[in-house]
Amino acid sequence: MKDLATVGGKNASLGEMMHALKNEGIPVPQGFSTTADAYQETLRKNDMEPNIRSLLEELKQERSPLHEVGASIRELFMTARFPAGLTEEIRRAYQELCRLKGREDLEVAVRSSATAEDLPEASFAGMLESYLNVRGVEQLMDACQLCFASLFTDRAIRYRENMGFDHMKISLCVGVQEMVRADLAGAGVIFSIDKRTGFPGLILISAAWGLGENVVQGMVIPDEYRVFKPLLGEGKALPIVEKSLGAKEKRRVYAADEKGGTVDVKTGEKERTSFVLQDEAIVKLARWACAIEDHYGRPMDMEWAKDGLTEELYIVQARPVTGQPLEAPGSVTVTRLKEKKKPLLKGLSIGEGISTGKVSFVQSFKKIDRLADSAILVSESANTGWVSAMKTKHTKGLVTDFGGRNSHGAIACRELGIPGILGTLEATQVLKDGQEVTVSSVEGDDGFVYDGIMDHEAEEFDLRDIPETRMTVMMSVASEAAAFQWWRLPCSGIGLARMDFIFHHIIQVHPMALLHLDRVKDRKAFHEIQMLTQGYEDKAAYFVDHLSYCLAQIAASRYPDPVLVRLSDFETPEYASLKGGRDFEPTNSAASFGLRGVSRYLSDHYRPGFELECRAVKGVREAIGLTNVGLVIPYCRNVEEADEVLALLREQGLDRKEKGCRIYLSCDYPSNVADAESLAGRFDGFSVAAQNLRSLIPGSPGGDLRGAEPGDPANTPLKDLLKHLMEVCHGRGGTLTVRGRTFRRSRNLVRLLFETGVDAVSVNPEGIPSLKKWIAGAEKAAA
Repeated sequence: MKDLATVGGKNASLGEMMHALKNEGIPVPQGFSTTADAYQETLRKNDMEPNIRSLLEELKQERSPLHEVGASIRELFMTARFPAGLTEEIRRAYQELCRLKGREDLEVAVRSSATAEDLPEASFAGMLESYLNVRGVEQLMDACQLCFASLFTDRAIRYRENMGFDHMKISLCVGVQEMVRADLAGAGVIFSIDKRTGFPGLILISAAWGLGENVVQGMVIPDEYRVFKPLLGEGKALPIVEKSLGAKEKRRVYAADEKGGTVDVKTGEKERTSFVLQDEAIVKLARWACAIEDHYGRPMDMEWAKDGLTEELYIVQARPVTGQPLEAPGSVTVTRLKEKKKPLLKGLSIGEGISTGKVSFVQSFKKIDRLADSAILVSESANTGWVSAMKTKHTKGLVTDFGGRNSHGAIACRELGIPGILGTLEATQVLKDGQEVTVSSVEGDDGFVYDGIMDHEAEEFDLRDIPETRMTVMMSVASEAAAFQWWRLPCSGIGLARMDFIFHHIIQVHPMALLHLDRVKDRKAFHEIQMLTQGYEDKAAYFVDHLSYCLAQIAASRYPDPVLVRLSDFETPEYASLKGGRDFEPTNSAASFGLRGVSRYLSDHYRPGFELECRAVKGVREAIGLTNVGLVIPYCRNVEEADEVLALLREQGLDRKEKGCRIYLSCDYPSNVADAESLAGRFDGFSVAAQNLRSLIPGSPGGDLRGAEPGDPANTPLKDLLKHLMEVCHGRGGTLTVRGRTFRRSRNLVRLLFETGVDAVSVNPEGIPSLKKWIAGAEKAAA
C-alpha cells in the first residue's frame, strides 16, 4: 500500500495482498502495472496538460458542457502516442506473463487504477474503465490507451469536482492481470461488514453467473449469502446465516470474435433457480474476507471470481468500505411509518431511512441532467458516476429495476446517505414520472415503495445514557431485521423471539402444505407456493431453510448471549390464513378449540409441521453452531403434555441434558401455577407474559397491571404468585422471566417485579432505555 502514489489504489492493494497474505492461502491473479510516471510522461511527450487545463476551465466557466469537455479530453488521449520506452516495457511484461502461464496471447483484464482511488473517504467505484478478455499486444496497447482516457469520463470528472480533487494531481496507472475464467463459472462482491446496520459480525457475499461486471454495475439481481464471522473457526460449524436466491437474469461471457471483449447472454431456468456458490466456497470466501479485513484493520469491499476451468476461487480486488464510520455512533435512531398501506414495489433495502418525493426517471448517465430537484430517482440501474448529480440535485431516494446490495448503485446510496430500493424488476414500468411516492428502507432486508406521501416519525435513543443493571434485562423481537436494527442496544440477550412474523412475512406457507403440496386444492395458493419455492425440489426444505436462517440471524445479533425462541403459537384461523393453510386446518370451531401450542404440536394433523420447526432450530444450533438458541414452549396445559412434548423434542435432537438446549415453559394457564413444582424440574425456568399475570392467580378476574402499586394490599396475591414461581424455579436451578411490551406506562409494576426479585425482564427494544433507568434507580435506592 506504500506504493499507492506509484501504481494507484487498485494495483497497490492487489500487490499488498499478493505479498502480505500469501501465507493465508488467498490467491490473487498475477499481473503487472504501469506507473504514475508513465502517465505523466505520456502527458509531457504529447504536450497535453495545457489543452486539458483549458478544456476544464471552459467547463468551470460554463462555456462548454460536460459531455463536450469530457469527449475532447478523451480524444486527446486516443490520438496521443505512448513514449517508445513505455510501449516496449508493456510488451515485454505481457510476454513474460504469457511465458509464466505457458500461453501465447494470454487473455488479460486491463484495469484502471488511479492514485486517488479506493480511499476510505472516496471509493471512485465505477468511475474508471476496465477491459476484459484482452488478447495480444495490439489489443493490450489499445486497452491501455482507453484506460488513460477513462480518467476523464464524464462521471469521473463530475465526481472529482464534487469531492474536491484536483484533476491534474491524479495519475492513471494500468493494471494488467491474468483473466480468471469466471465467464464459465461465477463472480461477485464481498463486504466484511453489514453495511445496512453497521453490524461487524456479518460478511455479505453476492454472486452471479459469469464475469463480475454485472454484479458490480448493478445489472443483475445476484444471490446473496451472509456468514457469521465469530463462528468461522469453530470446529465443524457452517455459519452461513442466510442464502437468498437472486434472479440472475443474464451472465457476462467472452465474445466469440477475435477482437476479444465480452457480451451478455440470457441465463437459463436452471441457472436462475440455482445458487452460484456451494457452502464450502461461501465459507472459504468468508475466511479470506476476515483475513483481508484483519490485515487492513478496517471493513473491506472485495471482488472475487471463480475459474470455471480449474474450479479455483480468487480475490481480484480489495478496497476500504466507504461511508462507514470507524467508531460506533453513540445513539440509535429509529424511523417508522405512522400508517400502513399495500406497497407498489418491493426490492432490496439499502441504508436505513424513509424519503418522500416525486419520481424522476433517468435512463442513463448521458441523461442525468434531466434529474429533477429533490426527487426520487428511478432507473433500470445506477452507477456511482451519478453521485455528483444526485448530490447537486438533492436526490432523496433511489429505486432501480436491477442491482444488488453490493452494487455501485448501493454504494451511491450509502455515500449520499439516502434510502435505496434496488432490484424491484419493474420500477420503470410501475412508476410514473412525477408520481408522488414514499420510499422505505426501514422494514428489514426488503425495502418498499408506496404510492403517495406517507407520514413517518423518527425517535433517537442515546446509548451512552443507558445504565448497567444487576437485574437481567433482555429484548423481545419478531424478526431478524429488528434484531440487527437494535444490535447496539445494551441488553443481556433476547428473552422472546417470536416466530409469528417469520411465518407470515418470510415463509408465508403453511408447513403441511409444503409437506403435501398435492393436497392443496386452491389453484391460486398452489401457484403462489410454487413461485415462492422455486429452486426447491423438496418443498419442506424451503420451510426449514427460511426459518433457520431467520432464527440464526436473530441469534447472531446477540451471540453469545441467550436467545429464546417461542415456537409457533397461532390460533387456528391464523394458521389457516397461510398459503395452502385452509386445506389443512379444521373449519368448525369445535375441532379447532384448544388446538394451540403443545396440543397442536402433538396432534396428528400438525405434528409433521412441528417437526419441521424442530429441524430448523436444530440446524441453527448444530449445523450453523449458534448454541445460544433456546426454546420457549407455549400453551402447555399439564404435566402429561409437558412430558410428551419434551419427548418429541428429544426425538428431534433438542435435548436439555445431552444437547444442552435450554427449554423454558411459558406459563399461560392457571394450571401451570398449580403444577409448578412438577413442571420446574422438567424445564430450565418459566417465562410469563406481564399481561397474563393476574389471570394466573386462582379466582382472579384478570385485569390491567400498569397501575399496580407494590404496597397495595390488592397486589398481595400477585406478589405471592411471583414469589411462589421464583422459589419453585430457584429450587430446581431455573429462572423466572417476566416479559412485556415496553413497561413504559407500568413503572409501578417494574418496582413490584424488582422488589419481588424476578430474575429477568424482557421487553420490546424501544422500552429498554427507560426500563433500565428505572431498575438502576431502584437498585441504587435499595443499596
